[in-house]
Amino acid sequence: MTTCGPGDPLLMVQVTEFLCGGFVLGVTWNHGVDDGAGVGQFLQAVGELAGGLPSPSVAPVRWDGSLPSLPPSVLEAQEHMLSLDPLNGDLATLDITIPLESIDQIRSNFSGRFHGQPCTTFEVVLAVLWRCRTRAIRLDPETPILLMFVADVRKHVGAKKGYYDNCIMDQFVVATSGAVADGDVKDVIMAIKHAKDEIPGRLKMTGQQELCKVPTYHMMMASSWRNLGFDRVDFGNGRPARVTSSGKDMPPASAVQGFLSSGRDGVSVLSALVTDEHADALLAELAKFM
Repeated sequence: MTTCGPGDPLLMVQVTEFLCGGFVLGVTWNHGVDDGAGVGQFLQAVGELAGGLPSPSVAPVRWDGSLPSLPPSVLEAQEHMLSLDPLNGDLATLDITIPLESIDQIRSNFSGRFHGQPCTTFEVVLAVLWRCRTRAIRLDPETPILLMFVADVRKHVGAKKGYYDNCIMDQFVVATSGAVADGDVKDVIMAIKHAKDEIPGRLKMTGQQELCKVPTYHMMMASSWRNLGFDRVDFGNGRPARVTSSGKDMPPASAVQGFLSSGRDGVSVLSALVTDEHADALLAELAKFM
């Protein structure tokens, strides 16, 4: 996904074939056309048509007039995130895999700590990355930090099946650096769960909500592709061997995206979390969970 200029196509697909018979599919789109779930639906439809189906299994829905408008507080938060200036200096791009064994152990410990309450793989991986990043950059313990993750809200607003336009919002977790860096990872998971639980209420708010604005490097952004279907698309040759971002456009803040399964190895994420200065420290913190 890249920024489209006035003369750029809103959607472009390019296929590069290799002599071995394999191929690479590149897709770029403008968020004004659809969100990640919409692109996943589009690619799934292309695969089904390529496989001989007369029509996609999920009919596309471009317009759903029954959807409510986003509240002012949600719009204000999104506009603020879009207005951020990119970080000065390059962020180190790291391909990270969190082992499945570590994820399962943390999930089990969380359930034991909170009386059988479950947690998701997304919540575990996000908590581990945020905690490790916070420990790596070594801010003052009282410094406010912010975690932002993108949430699909189709189920909360009653979107019709097949609706592919934007149906997402930004959700936030605010804490101090010390609480995240020195706290138990299970408490970080619980903070993320609380933020997810607040999404339905935020969608119904009618008033304004004060934003916690922090320096860009004190912020971490996350976007999960885990349930978008990118890794399940089949054009007749089986599922893709790898799904990744081109990395052409750097995010305004430190970011992780992907959260895709790496088979029995664990969960793979493409990250631009820290500058080169803090890359070794981040990897050292992550190694404690490996």
